[in-house]
Amino acid sequence: MELPPGPRDDPHAWDDDSDPELEPDPDAQAEAYVARVLSPPKLGLAPPRSPPLPAPTVSLGSLEPRAASKGPTLAVPGLLSLPPELLLEICAYLDARLVLHVLPRVCHALRDLVRDRVTWRLRAQRRVRAPYPVVEEEDFDWPTACIELEQHLSRWAEDGRRAEYFCLADGHFASIDSVLLLQGGTLCLSGSRDRNVNLWDLQQLGVEPSQVLVKTLGTQKNSTHKGWVWSLAALDHRVCSGSWDSTVKLWDMAADGQQFGEIKCEGTWAGGLGGQGSLWPLSQLCGLCVPRGKAAVLCLSYRPDILVTGTYDKKVTVYDPRVGPTLLKSRRLHSSAVLALLADDRHIISGSEDHTLVVFDRRANSVLQRLQLDSYLLCMSYQEPQLWAGDNQGLLHVFANRSGCFQLVRSFDVGHRSQITGIKHSLGALYTTSTDKTIRVHVPTDPPRTICTRSHHNVLNGICAEGNMVVAASGGLSLEVWRLQA
Repeated sequence: MELPPGPRDDPHAWDDDSDPELEPDPDAQAEAYVARVLSPPKLGLAPPRSPPLPAPTVSLGSLEPRAASKGPTLAVPGLLSLPPELLLEICAYLDARLVLHVLPRVCHALRDLVRDRVTWRLRAQRRVRAPYPVVEEEDFDWPTACIELEQHLSRWAEDGRRAEYFCLADGHFASIDSVLLLQGGTLCLSGSRDRNVNLWDLQQLGVEPSQVLVKTLGTQKNSTHKGWVWSLAALDHRVCSGSWDSTVKLWDMAADGQQFGEIKCEGTWAGGLGGQGSLWPLSQLCGLCVPRGKAAVLCLSYRPDILVTGTYDKKVTVYDPRVGPTLLKSRRLHSSAVLALLADDRHIISGSEDHTLVVFDRRANSVLQRLQLDSYLLCMSYQEPQLWAGDNQGLLHVFANRSGCFQLVRSFDVGHRSQITGIKHSLGALYTTSTDKTIRVHVPTDPPRTICTRSHHNVLNGICAEGNMVVAASGGLSLEVWRLQA
């Protein structure tokens, strides 16, 4: 249900309208938030849901083409004289990357066969045996999707027995709430309620365990922040961390994790003094103010031209990270805390505890849509035109961006019994974490097929996947790491 624009949807209504409330204690505010938003759902209050789909009885191996029967070798015509259907059957035994990048160099006939989109569509659908993708699109990248699908199925075959598992339990002394992979999965950042952001070198897993934990970011004596670290985001080698202390700190990983700036909810932009890691001269840093009033930073999105924060005080605030960063605009888009946020070149999309999803048009500088939901979203993953989101009832929702208009197309029960706290979606893979203490690995079909489930001793608060690494943030003070086959 799309709500009509309200008086706050005026494109000129960006302002600093902080409530004139007494300054709360950040730790007390954070604890109250967790108790309210992330507590298990009460019995009898949750709406009825359809039961999760039964696990398929067919093994992954049965999805592959059957091997040709052995028999006497007969003289046959040349390979290229075979019907296209048989050529495709033969190609199905070859790695998708080899088919895509090597066969076109053999001859024109194979090149034309490989370049045919129908070839890849048939191959992908043969692998998954289910409607795919969930959101149909005219220019869907079938070759890339097929490569990702086959790699994903291979890595998590046999219930994930081929994946190497590591538990990094010696870096934090409180719950880890955010995790971020960098540099193709070789580096990892974790944010915790112990107020620290830790840097990990995952290349040392199984090699030099004592060197996996590299350092804690920041120069403060006891911690990176003065409140719980709740969110992380990155742009190339630059990283930002958001905290319940109402600050966003910026770090330059190319300068050994040196801090080069800070956004405060009251006060000024505290940048570097032109030394190593500073992106702007002192003259640009002085006197740049941001909105006054406490506003815990719950979610972040870091783009080349904007840095966007979603805060506990119901606002979405936009900065220009190229010059200061300069405060561009701040607007109260919701009637409750902003829990999930992402941005692209055209939109800023935010989900709130008020059960709404707001799509803001960056070019028109106005609210494009306000969708009313039956639950509130805690995490989102966007690859145009598909927006996947997890909610507080353990459901997955898929929205489609159709010519700039977002529509809810499907909702799925994938077996989680409580809040979905993390989601990572790509063309061929889907990961989810939950406060039900599980991480689930799915194939992003309609409906998603769960191919692996890992149970944990504590709640899982987020997920990140990049390269051949998958990392989950645990409430049990650890990072759960899976290194997949390359």
